[in-house]
Amino acid sequence: MHTHTVNIADINTRLDHLGATTVKLAGMVGLGGLLAAIAMGFFLPEGLNRFFHSYLVSYMFVLSLSLGALFFVMLQHLTHAGWSVVVRRLAEMVAANIPMLVVLFIPVLLGMGYLFHWIHPEVVAADPLLQSKKPYLNIPFFFVRCIAYFAIWWLLSWTMLDKSVKQDETGDPNLTLKMEKVSTFGMILFGLSLTFAAFDWLMSLTPHWYSTMYGVYYFAGSLCGFIALMIILSFLLQKKGCLLHAITREHYHDLGKLLFAFLFFWAYIGFSQYMLMWYANLPEETLWILHRQEGQWKWVSLLLLFGHFVIPFLGLLSRYPKRRKAVLCGWAVWMLLMHYIDLYWLVMPQFQQGTVPLHVIDLATFAGVAGLYVAGLVYIAKKRSLLAIKDPRLQESLTFENA
Repeated sequence: MHTHTVNIADINTRLDHLGATTVKLAGMVGLGGLLAAIAMGFFLPEGLNRFFHSYLVSYMFVLSLSLGALFFVMLQHLTHAGWSVVVRRLAEMVAANIPMLVVLFIPVLLGMGYLFHWIHPEVVAADPLLQSKKPYLNIPFFFVRCIAYFAIWWLLSWTMLDKSVKQDETGDPNLTLKMEKVSTFGMILFGLSLTFAAFDWLMSLTPHWYSTMYGVYYFAGSLCGFIALMIILSFLLQKKGCLLHAITREHYHDLGKLLFAFLFFWAYIGFSQYMLMWYANLPEETLWILHRQEGQWKWVSLLLLFGHFVIPFLGLLSRYPKRRKAVLCGWAVWMLLMHYIDLYWLVMPQFQQGTVPLHVIDLATFAGVAGLYVAGLVYIAKKRSLLAIKDPRLQESLTFENA
């Protein structure tokens, strides 16, 4: 193990002028993509129904990245992790992008009539099952839950970022202890809020169907997506000269191990959910799966099996790709793509069964949502250090080596 220390002054921890430029560029791409998607929504034969389903896919994608980051931050504090200090500030910033996610959630609320069947009184009146679920699936309670979810995520993420940034100024080690205490109850609130948000915003698209594992499935995908994003961000920042002497091959190795672990966890949860439905063979459970195994959707299901699990499992199994950041970044880009396809597979069969409704509106919607999300993220990052420069475990992280 290394015994030397690393001089913080040798590490570029600021975006400087890159931040303002990136915010403007990402913002323009986001607004342009979103306006183009809305315009296509008005002129497509399917109308706004097509736009709102595509928008929900992109929104749940970027939301999953911030939720995965929030879990990662709290997990590091709960486990007193030292290795991750050099990348934790990046995770804190991704997690703290909740204000932009609140703004981006407005179109989901505006499109509820297109997305959720249970919102229409005449549909509920003709369906005994929906009537039995009305105490939960109703508009006032839905809004209350949405407010609660965002309040929890906003409070937790900004508490973590605020205390971490404050420690940059004061060097007070007690702030680390406070973040650890917040993480203890925060993890419970996080687990409950993520699970029910997945139920409300994704599973209730098909209100006749249910799975108690659905929230865990979305959580597993969120962690895959976030770890992939963390690898890509680290790689791109180092390309621009930031954190060059902070994030080393050893940290990429550990991030690669986490990506490998959570892609396996995603596959395990997906298989467990599928196996239980197949074994029980209950019509109200199998219908959801059948829609994703019929017509062109069966090829998307196979793509997820091999693209989200088998291929990256084999590609990341050895030590070699985890310790070469360019190779690992390539796998991270692949996993982010598979994560988007996974969410597309969750949402779009509800819009169109049998055929995969690929359209340029999907690209425009993704550019709009992702562009604004990136603008919000960089706006947070450009005002703050990219490294927790006075964290008590920083030197441990800077000199970290894998066994």
